Amino acid sequence: MTGGARDNGMSASSGGKAYLVGGGIASLSAAVLLIRDAGLRGADIHILEEQAVAGGALDGSGNAGSGYVSRGGRMLTEETYSCLWDVLDGIPSLSDPARSVKQEVWEFNARHRSNAHARLVNREHHVVDSSRLGFNFGDRTELVGFLARGEESLGALRIDECFSGHFLDSNFWTLWRTTFAFQNWHSAVELRRYMLRFLQEFPRIHTLAGVRRTQLNQYDSIVRPMEAWLRAQGVAFEFGVRIEDVEFEPALHSRTIRALLGSRGGEPLRYDVGEKDIALITIGSMTADARQGDDEHAPKLVSDRRDGAWKLWQNIARKGRGFGRPSVFCRHVEQSKWESFTLTMRSPLLLKHIERLSGNEAGTGGLMTFKDSSWLLSIVVPHPPHFASQPDDVFTLWGYGLFVDRKGDYVGKTMAQCGGKDILKELLHHLGCADLLEEMQRTSTVIPVMMPYITSEFACRRPGDRPAVIPECAVNFAFLGQYVEIPEDVVFTVEYSVRSAMLAVYGLLGIDRAVPAIYRGVADPKVLAAGLRTLAA
Repeated sequence: MTGGARDNGMSASSGGKAYLVGGGIASLSAAVLLIRDAGLRGADIHILEEQAVAGGALDGSGNAGSGYVSRGGRMLTEETYSCLWDVLDGIPSLSDPARSVKQEVWEFNARHRSNAHARLVNREHHVVDSSRLGFNFGDRTELVGFLARGEESLGALRIDECFSGHFLDSNFWTLWRTTFAFQNWHSAVELRRYMLRFLQEFPRIHTLAGVRRTQLNQYDSIVRPMEAWLRAQGVAFEFGVRIEDVEFEPALHSRTIRALLGSRGGEPLRYDVGEKDIALITIGSMTADARQGDDEHAPKLVSDRRDGAWKLWQNIARKGRGFGRPSVFCRHVEQSKWESFTLTMRSPLLLKHIERLSGNEAGTGGLMTFKDSSWLLSIVVPHPPHFASQPDDVFTLWGYGLFVDRKGDYVGKTMAQCGGKDILKELLHHLGCADLLEEMQRTSTVIPVMMPYITSEFACRRPGDRPAVIPECAVNFAFLGQYVEIPEDVVFTVEYSVRSAMLAVYGLLGIDRAVPAIYRGVADPKVLAAGLRTLAA
């Protein structure tokens, strides 16, 4: 286990408390594990969250009148998300308490399999044969050589320092980068981890047949059931709490936290961490400082770290070695930002057009990427309803653009300068149905969201830039989330956050329960052979 297993004496009978900083999936999972596997009373667990709701990046809100919004959407797999399934297997579904959330998700996907027929669409509005990955011999040689290199060899190299222009212009790279949101300047180490972690997806990257989705958005399908179960166990949720610093024991080189320091509504707060207590701290945030626009107004770009997650990590990092280097991830907003949007449709007109173009019913197609779009625009149409309150005659789709500072092909503005109506116009032109614009503007709402740090976890990094889940000599605390170091696992996934929670809880409390192994497709001869055949095709 990361940082080494230890036992601080906490148990259900010890009277110890757990303070969880952040209300995202990492903290929610840690709270479940503290109750389920450590035997802690729910009443002894405090979740401290700056926002007004739990869930962190797993959000979903709005209504049919003013429009729905999700900042992102997660693609899950059965093979690689073992920690997530482990946690969700014990959480009752809100729709049927006799079933677990895991069962609900798996049964939904058995009924609605992903099999995209239109993964790529060109400027002529024609579906591209994306099974033709566009490799030449040089590309194959580069890719095999890349996967054979170790992380030490790659160091802080960028992706575009490891591959030729031909590879980066291939259908394969368009498919891969839009599925996982990679930019050419991102970390080569992270890309290698992704390719090894998702090797089983190589033969089906053009159809996304391996993707599994939740029945509703992740907030309604995952966060709400987890929060309901935790509240039923007595867990205390404290919202509007901004933790900005920690106080360590004054002894020289101490690695014992004695207090969490913050504020609520401008008033200072102090949470004393006793000898039998622990603190689990989510560091950094990919959705910090996210801002919404509307039909008429573009979302603002905030780049001065106004939310507390980054300031907390920065303050901790100043106190000693081994706590990571947050500036590596949060100081290059121009390289980590992109923009998503949620389209709420009160008419089925556009939905029917997309179904005809793609050959997929809603909820079966996965991402559709407009490969010649200057924004590199992608959309996905979920199975309706996608929000708990969504009426039968209202439909949604979600989309994002990787290149938000390039001028659109039809609106003459960058995506970052566009309100929702401009984004809708650009989208309809790429779909080949600009004639629907007037009707769609009348019957729909588009809410764009700018996220300055959304791919910051992919930044080029060196050893030590991300701290261990349990830093060396840490006595009563651990770190959670997307910016800790978990060897071989991949960031920008729900699984990474849940695994960090398992490593933290089991390692800090000395719990004799194995963390599910990281899936390695390369160790499976059938998966490896299928991947190699894909490269050779």
